[in-house]
Amino acid sequence: MSDVISLEEGRRAFGANSEAYNDARPAYPPRVFDILRDQGAASQTARVFEIGAGTGQATAPLLALGCTITAIEPDARLATTLGDRLKHYSSSLTIMQSSFEDSLLPSAGFDLGVAAMAFHWLKQDSALAKVFRLLRPGGWWAMWWTVFGDPAGMDPFQRRTQALFQPLSRSPSHAAGSNRPFALDKDVRMAELQAAGFRHATYEEIRWAPALTTRQIVGLTATFSPVARLPEAERSRFLNEIGRIADEEFDGHVRRNFVTAIYLARKPEEMSRKS
Repeated sequence: MSDVISLEEGRRAFGANSEAYNDARPAYPPRVFDILRDQGAASQTARVFEIGAGTGQATAPLLALGCTITAIEPDARLATTLGDRLKHYSSSLTIMQSSFEDSLLPSAGFDLGVAAMAFHWLKQDSALAKVFRLLRPGGWWAMWWTVFGDPAGMDPFQRRTQALFQPLSRSPSHAAGSNRPFALDKDVRMAELQAAGFRHATYEEIRWAPALTTRQIVGLTATFSPVARLPEAERSRFLNEIGRIADEEFDGHVRRNFVTAIYLARKPEEMSRKS
């Protein structure tokens, strides 16, 4: 089996070309933010911390809902891009260039914590314990991922190219294999939330099938951590082959099957009576 990329390396994997990362990663389905709004987790009065904000694919929609956000981003290059992209929200956005573990945040100081495509780069038990401490009683925790290839409905392009990825290292998001991504391992994730003290946890899978051009396919593939860490010449050859397949075998337009999995849980209200 391929080696699994370390948590430490993963935090540096996406900043080498932060603008390209921002352009290549697709937006999250609107349903994600509908869930947060409809449950009352995201609102104009919500104080939010976001783990691994990257270039703001989740940050921007939350700011648009009126949230006040402390965005925690360990990579200085991504943090700079985030600040540049969202400078018009400067009054409601604070950016901390720090790992989540080292971040200094007030206990019980937030209504909502979120992590989009980031939480698998943390040690689950200690990270969830800190998340729990940072939330006020009754506060919400949301984590979600987009899996770029639905195990329940593999698209033709994934079937055609999956062998190319087999020799590469694995992200923790796929440490157990492509058929059991971290994000979709519902029973394990729900048990971890329960063990951390969260209650009323819910889970939803959102399936969507975007049509991507060859340029978009190559750009997205370049952001995958097992590809991004390849030596430059090897990475170039890999991406050229991805592009060749998309062009020659799919006529430059590829329909992909993606699934976004979101977990939402709440810190018990009664915590306020135990202090």
